[in-house]
Amino acid sequence: MDTAALKKHCRAYPGAEEKLHGAPSNILVYSVGGKFFAYFKTSEPERWRFSVRTESDRFLELTGMPGIKPARFMGRHHWVTVVDVRQLPADYLLELVDWSYRRALGNLSRKRQAEALHAASDALRARLTPVAPPKARPRLPAPSRFAHRAGGRS
Repeated sequence: MDTAALKKHCRAYPGAEEKLHGAPSNILVYSVGGKFFAYFKTSEPERWRFSVRTESDRFLELTGMPGIKPARFMGRHHWVTVVDVRQLPADYLLELVDWSYRRALGNLSRKRQAEALHAASDALRARLTPVAPPKARPRLPAPSRFAHRAGGRS
């Protein structure tokens, strides 16, 4: 699969929006409801490198493959960059994009999900079930500023 076919595929998702961001970021972003699911780098030397979000388990698998690396600034959120999309099998690449779209869709409210999938057929709507984001870890209470003082007064 080449970049033109992949861009066409990303635009075909229900509610997908394509937006070109100029300098300094120089990226072509695909989003649904304002949530990114894929992007291309549009400036040299990284022109047409493709980035997509993955599951945490798959992130480790993918970054171990040649031609795939953690996405710059986004790797901690499990985004990977495919250096040359022609090097990956098309069905595997489409599966990655599909999951990323479903994850972005899962980050939307139910109302916005319904708006994005409104024009989709029933079969497509069933295939694109949103992936819910993982639940946030509970935060530990912050230690008191005065806990170190003798006598324990606060």
